Amino acid sequence: MSDSITVTGIVATTPRHLVTSAGLAITSFRLASSQRRFDRVKQTWVDAETNWYTVSSFRQLAHNVERSVQKGEHVVVAGRLRIRPWENADRNGTSVEVEAETVGHDLAWCSTVYMRSPPPGAASAPHPTEPTDGFLPADTDDAPPIRDEAESAALVGVDS
Repeated sequence: MSDSITVTGIVATTPRHLVTSAGLAITSFRLASSQRRFDRVKQTWVDAETNWYTVSSFRQLAHNVERSVQKGEHVVVAGRLRIRPWENADRNGTSVEVEAETVGHDLAWCSTVYMRSPPPGAASAPHPTEPTDGFLPADTDDAPPIRDEAESAALVGVDS
């Protein structure tokens, strides 16, 4: 049996990407997840203990993680939790792993540009500043700035 889990944290290692001889893409990284709490006695925010996870992604998700995620970035990971004991000649311990079903940037800490993945077998994804699906990215000079809520609502077809 496996449990579902959603974790937010910081990518602590450079994602490692490999493709097996059978063609299975795998990307993995370590995730550091800390909680903060307000200490009323000290009147300050303090960090609680850090939980460490090994996050593994497979197939198309692995390719997308390899292209999109870098060490130091804040991410949200949802997937299946695996807790496994391990031991070697000198030590033993417990490994906490998440088999990712989805990975994304934590937008509480950053903004990001959405770009569709190329279909399997396609050459490569277009550059983020190139038009895709007939739309221009919002940060190009060709896209007029949105001035107010009424204009924004009109662009998406909503009455203000």
